[in-house]
Amino acid sequence: MTEILSSRAPAPGEIPVIDIAALRAGDAAGKRRVADEIGRACRGIGFFYVRGHGIDDVAMAKVFSEAKRFFSLPESEKNLISISHSMHNRGYVPLEGENLDPSRDPDLKECFNIGRDLAADDPDVVARRPFHGPNQWPELAGWRECMYGHYLRLKALCETLHVAFAIDLGLPEDFFAPLVDRPLATLRLLHYPPHPGVPDPKQLGCAPHTDYGNVTVLAQDGVEGLQVLTRDGGEWLDAPVIPGAFVCNIGDLLMRWTNDVYVSTPHRVINRSGRERYSMAFFHDPNDDAVIEGLPGCVSTDRPARYPVTTGGRYLADRLNATYAFRRNAEQKTA
Repeated sequence: MTEILSSRAPAPGEIPVIDIAALRAGDAAGKRRVADEIGRACRGIGFFYVRGHGIDDVAMAKVFSEAKRFFSLPESEKNLISISHSMHNRGYVPLEGENLDPSRDPDLKECFNIGRDLAADDPDVVARRPFHGPNQWPELAGWRECMYGHYLRLKALCETLHVAFAIDLGLPEDFFAPLVDRPLATLRLLHYPPHPGVPDPKQLGCAPHTDYGNVTVLAQDGVEGLQVLTRDGGEWLDAPVIPGAFVCNIGDLLMRWTNDVYVSTPHRVINRSGRERYSMAFFHDPNDDAVIEGLPGCVSTDRPARYPVTTGGRYLADRLNATYAFRRNAEQKTA
């Protein structure tokens, strides 16, 4: 039990802190420098912090306050907008409603998912494209505007990070732009109650896993708990809260897209603080119809393609179906 829950602080530079202001400013040399730093992190630990992202502390404090307001609602009210009502991955996930590792007990967390907010007459909604349905919003004054404003800020940040990925991989800097302009991106609000007494390795706040999409951008409220597995799999590193910085990590789809040039990294959450922990993860997946196959420069005779071709939407559906029984049941009924 002790070994599985042990962790250590990262050594300086082990999870690098990268200022991306130059990437946002548009200077070619500055972009190249930041892209090189991000590329080294993606090839190495798979995690990095970003500063200079342009999202101010006041906006972040407001979003965290609104998240806490939602999670403080009665369970019966939150369940009215349950994710089980949506095949588009939107809505409320109750405590122990998700199990990222079937060999363990369900995760000790509750969540709320927000996707792109599309009008009923949007062509993708009318065409019933996967993950292009309506959001489910709680009846809280000003809540929708606050949260969707934050969603759009994080969407823009992820588009900027994709410029760095393209430069680092030797692609035109706008290579990913038409492939992530309608992303299957999810803003996930998370609430972790404190683990009672000594944490049980059978039930963690969030079991070890890798993320599904291209890149994840995480904000932590000041209560730590995120841990990252070292590349050799020998140790868990604490990912401390750095005020004003987001934690970013590579997901499985970008790993597939780069043919393992970038590698996703297992991580987990254990809330030992004795306090409530709140965080916000922005999971940036590509467009539904984006074809995911080895990128130019990542596949060669010496490095053949390691994964079958898929699409952003199909891959996300497959991963979510493995997580939620209600999705599997619905797909079986329509098969």
